[in-house]
Amino acid sequence: MTATQSERVTAAVMIIGDEILSGRTQDTNLAAIAKYLATYGVDLCEARVVPDVEQEIIDAVNALRTKYDYVITTGGIGPTHDDITADSIAKAFGVTAPEHPEIMAMLRERWGEPNAARRRMAHVPEGGSLVKNPVQGPPGFQKENVFVLAGVPAIMRGMLEDVGPRLRTGAVVLSKTVRVTGTGEGVIAAPLEAVAKAHPDMSLGSYPFFSPPDVYGANLVLRSRDAAELDVAVEELVAALEEAGAKNIERVENPA
Repeated sequence: MTATQSERVTAAVMIIGDEILSGRTQDTNLAAIAKYLATYGVDLCEARVVPDVEQEIIDAVNALRTKYDYVITTGGIGPTHDDITADSIAKAFGVTAPEHPEIMAMLRERWGEPNAARRRMAHVPEGGSLVKNPVQGPPGFQKENVFVLAGVPAIMRGMLEDVGPRLRTGAVVLSKTVRVTGTGEGVIAAPLEAVAKAHPDMSLGSYPFFSPPDVYGANLVLRSRDAAELDVAVEELVAALEEAGAKNIERVENPA
């Protein structure tokens, strides 16, 4: 049976940082989070990039946490003046963000009595629980359905390992690819649309490719939680493509 909307587990990602919006830093966390969530059957439904502005962070997290099952934020939990994520998340929930004793103990063990900048990294909203950081530095935290992680990719990925076991999991989405070479999207469009209409709960996408001088075509990716329906849709698509005159059609096994 196809998973219904109510059976889905959904998430959003909120990337925080002026450096992302300015182009000085290229974000790689979104792709890593999307792939990680998929292994737990959690659908990443939205991503936002917001500046280091308190009200922008508050408004975004409040909008996302009420719309989706989970929100994962990255960035803004370091010691500098623009690292305001923890305090902003606390204000979004209407609580304060005192210094967490476990984090303060970690800081003292490493640096002795931490200065004001380093103490900023110990701020955790009231009622929040820590997210382990196996790489370096202080942990992140969870406040209800919001997970606040570091922006540094290696550290963020390490923190994710402590997020996964806390998630309510859904059915994993399966995918299959039909690769068409030597046929343009103008021919592919109608068969793809027909199959999409016949399987409204399934995701179908067309991803063109071109390799100079004259190799072109598209990878048609079908995604569903229902393995049987996915197999049926693949065969329907292949048949429709053949009827439309497409050549060089391959069924490609997607990696697990």
